[in-house]
Amino acid sequence: MTTVRIPSPLRRYTNGQSKVEGSGATVRELIGNLETQYPGIQSRLCEADGQIKRYVNVFVNEEEIRTLQGADTPVADRDEVSIIPAMAGGR
Repeated sequence: MTTVRIPSPLRRYTNGQSKVEGSGATVRELIGNLETQYPGIQSRLCEADGQIKRYVNVFVNEEEIRTLQGADTPVADRDEVSIIPAMAGGR
């Protein structure tokens, strides 16, 4: 299983859990499988076409997936996926 770190704003979908376990060969499959366990989470992370929303950063083992293969980036057991929403604000 892949460990997925969930940011505070999305924990309402994971029953308050900051880390969950998921499966899938790619980030796209992993998110699809998380949707089965935690309904509503996929629409917060992905566009209708399955691409990661531009304001959501996803890292696999500390590498940003946009520099890899995007949503098709492979994941394996023991990998760690971190979901980090973009921050904005200030003057």
